[in-house]
Amino acid sequence: GTQLKVTGVDFLKSQNTCLHYTNAYDNPSLVVRRGQDFQLKLALNRDLSATDKVKLQFTIGHKPMKILGTLISLNLSSGKDYNGWRATIIKSCSKECLVAVTSSANAIVGKYCLNVMTESNTYKPENDTVYLLFNPWCQADTVFMAGDAEKNEYVLNDTGYVYVGSADYIHGRPWNFGQFEEFILDSCMYLLDQSKLKLNARRDPVAVSRAMSALVNSNDDRGVLMGNWSGSYTGGTSPLKWIGSVSILQQYYKTKQSVRYGQCWVFSGVLTTVMRCLGIPARSVSNFVSAHDTQEDLRVDIYLNENGEKLNLSRDSIWNFHVWNDVWMKRPDLPAGFDGWQTVDSTPQEQSKGIFQCGPSPLKAIREGYVYLNFDCKFVYAEVNADKVYWRVTKVNGKEKYTKIAVDTSAAGKNISTKAVGQNSREDITMQYKYPEGSPEERKSMETASSFILRNRFGSHFASAIVPRARVPQHVRLGSRDEHEVLPKPEVQLEITSEKPLYPGNPLDLDIIVKTSAPRSRTINLAASCQLQSYIGQIGASLGCIKEIVKLEGKSEMRVPLKIEADKYVGVLASVGDEDLIKVIVIAETEGTDEKFMKETTLTFQYPPITVEMPETVKVDQEFTCAFIFKNTLSIPLQDCKLCVEGLGMFNMTWFDEGDIQPGKIFKSKIICTPKRAGDKKIVAKLTSVQVKDISVEKAITITE
Repeated sequence: GTQLKVTGVDFLKSQNTCLHYTNAYDNPSLVVRRGQDFQLKLALNRDLSATDKVKLQFTIGHKPMKILGTLISLNLSSGKDYNGWRATIIKSCSKECLVAVTSSANAIVGKYCLNVMTESNTYKPENDTVYLLFNPWCQADTVFMAGDAEKNEYVLNDTGYVYVGSADYIHGRPWNFGQFEEFILDSCMYLLDQSKLKLNARRDPVAVSRAMSALVNSNDDRGVLMGNWSGSYTGGTSPLKWIGSVSILQQYYKTKQSVRYGQCWVFSGVLTTVMRCLGIPARSVSNFVSAHDTQEDLRVDIYLNENGEKLNLSRDSIWNFHVWNDVWMKRPDLPAGFDGWQTVDSTPQEQSKGIFQCGPSPLKAIREGYVYLNFDCKFVYAEVNADKVYWRVTKVNGKEKYTKIAVDTSAAGKNISTKAVGQNSREDITMQYKYPEGSPEERKSMETASSFILRNRFGSHFASAIVPRARVPQHVRLGSRDEHEVLPKPEVQLEITSEKPLYPGNPLDLDIIVKTSAPRSRTINLAASCQLQSYIGQIGASLGCIKEIVKLEGKSEMRVPLKIEADKYVGVLASVGDEDLIKVIVIAETEGTDEKFMKETTLTFQYPPITVEMPETVKVDQEFTCAFIFKNTLSIPLQDCKLCVEGLGMFNMTWFDEGDIQPGKIFKSKIICTPKRAGDKKIVAKLTSVQVKDISVEKAITITE
């Protein structure tokens, strides 16, 4: 008889990708998930007989070898299991053969090539690529996630938010993750190849997520993004101008050069994209009042001058917010009990094993204070738990004198936030990271962490928390949280309020309220300062200070106004490339006593909105117009305005140059687009200018078939 030949392979793309939740990938090849069967249809030169031998061969990497598990050879007639893979014939008739292939739930994730072999010939399909991804739908996969709503959010949602601002004024900045857009999957495959991971390590989401946390920053390995916190972004794009990961990853894939520039929310947004694209459930997480504790003793020292203005003396810093990621996986490499969410951070802050990478650190380990577990739990623990110690620096006889004003043990790790599952709202996940402040569990966790950190770091340690750390001799180290530092409820309370929202160009009208709950009368020396600072705590400018003597009789309260004229700060806002926040610090001292009280708050500016006009629903391939309208209701002109818009599945990122917009003036820009895919979509727009760096808006639209 005629020798059997394969004449074609149909990858049954639409059927397979629907069942594997991969139909959204804009990619010409078949994309499937591991541990789950997919079907292929083979075209033959004659009917299949019982004695015919047909093999499917899947290969990955440069030198595929059976012994390394990078060459998978599947015998169709026997249907035998091979390295956890198997292929069986479902039916064959009239020169066609329908085959089911199941990969191992622990298979190497990446880009495979398929060959089909008969006894006499090898058939290589024209497009022989099959992408194999992690599978959160498969119980045997280490990234398995039970709930459908959760998988829809953490794997399949291509839009979301990064939360920014300050602990009291949290703002959701829309972000397009865009993990299914053109070239994004290929850029993730390129990143896997750039990583030093051997092919066999690419089975393991722990190794893959750790490697990607290093590759999203450019510090060691020509990774995706270059960090820049200088406030000057010439030669690149300001971190505030991005509205999503797509253009960043596409540019990186095209040029193979690091993209300029990123800050933490950009690193996090890109890492969410990469993880979701590879099939690892992921979320962007914002930690408000984030302690960057470079000395690893769970405290951050903050130095103030006599006016209460912050000095840039400390190597440690407190960031108003910091955005990292959680990824979902089992941890077979650790003792039992640490499966679930793990923190990974791609912002280059500290080296781990000599490389700027961080995580995965189990949230359960961070919560219990097990800071010695892999990976980098100590660093993440400090970010959400460190104490803040405030020192006043004064000159006495030409020497600097340091006086401790206050210790805040509950400052760091506030309002830890992520996008809620299935809703366009914020979910507070602080309790997944730490126990309630002051609870017995929280104290136990703190003891566990402190004893480990102090024991490992300092040998025997002296409690000398009366000396600021920067001036301590090397051999003296500070005990964390000495018992005597637990302060009683203060008799004087301070509040900082602003009656009206703060709009750039208006005076800053603030009130400091001094209250006492104790019956006795007291005279209070009040010092208050107002400064502009970047989100990582660097001081941009001092805007003003006041010193007042306040007399309180018995239980009473008094308001002290703090007013700053617009011309004090508008120039500074324009001179920096970042979106600055307003930091107000108040120190109150009772005359004739050692009593000191302090209050610190971070305020954010408010901006006029962008409005978007477009239909609520349109059909696939039906053209529609989307209009963006902005009225400058501020009292200052906005110079060099640029509007950036993007609609995933509808149009690529587009820039409009709007020039200068005078007070009271309106602009209107339009884009005409034709949607290509059905589903609920979002259009995101952002306006940047010299004075105001970030006004963003999103609008939902439903695309029907």
